[in-house]
Amino acid sequence: MEVIFASGKRKTSSATVWLTPGKGEIYVNKRPLKKYFERESFIYDILKPLEIANLRDKFNIKVSVKGGGKSGQAGAVRLGIAKALVKFDSNLRKLLKDAGFLTRDPRMVERKKYGRPKARKRFQFSKR
Repeated sequence: MEVIFASGKRKTSSATVWLTPGKGEIYVNKRPLKKYFERESFIYDILKPLEIANLRDKFNIKVSVKGGGKSGQAGAVRLGIAKALVKFDSNLRKLLKDAGFLTRDPRMVERKKYGRPKARKRFQFSKR
């Protein structure tokens, strides 16, 4: 089996994922997963597609992620892993799709409008 490659995006983060046969080691930006994402909820979220597909210890995963914050990066990594698993075995598509792992989260930060302190917030109104 060769290397499987996929990419995922969320907010302003983008992740590139490489799956190689191995025993379950995951590196994010050349650091172990637990060192890069300290929060347990992010790690749980990232590993969910592997748990559902029962492939937790079948692949070594190398991830390069950039942009945004940790939450957006975790979402991008999860999407990248799910897409790579579908490339590995197309029968996993329905399973991962039903779980919602193949959907790109379209929410982005709204741009700031002129005459406003933030995107929608207004300055205090005074009649006189």
